[in-house]
Amino acid sequence: MLGPAGGLPRWVVPLFGLAALLLVPWVVLLVVALPSTHQAAHWDIAWAGFDVALALLLLTVAVAAWRRSPWLEGAATATATLLFVDAWFDVLTASTRAELFVSIAEAAFVELPLAVLCLLLARDAERMLRVMSLKRSSSARPRLRLIPVQRPAEPAGGGDRLSA
Repeated sequence: MLGPAGGLPRWVVPLFGLAALLLVPWVVLLVVALPSTHQAAHWDIAWAGFDVALALLLLTVAVAAWRRSPWLEGAATATATLLFVDAWFDVLTASTRAELFVSIAEAAFVELPLAVLCLLLARDAERMLRVMSLKRSSSARPRLRLIPVQRPAEPAGGGDRLSA
């Protein structure tokens, strides 16, 4: 996906900029046209599925960090995103005062701090993995070579030898 000079292709910036601009009128339309309340079927399955995905991502972050995997950056970023979304929708969909207080407390003390931690992990993941890789390679003992190293052959004519 990288362009010829190793950077991103030229179309990436205009495409994503245009997508962001097109969302502005869509958001205005949603605010004006949608009702404030809505009853949904499978509400329980939607939230349970969301929390299963969140749990799997949290596990992925743990495993990626334990294995010093290059997947850590992406997993931590995706997990942070779901944690922010979870906090947002928990607070906005609370139907009673008690649910609202619990949602705000969960957001403030669990979901948002964990999301920020995930973003910090993602930010430092590449540097951390590079340092760990350097430590591993510098502390590793030289390996025994079972196959002899091939040396370049001498010129066939022996033209640079002096003869008597």
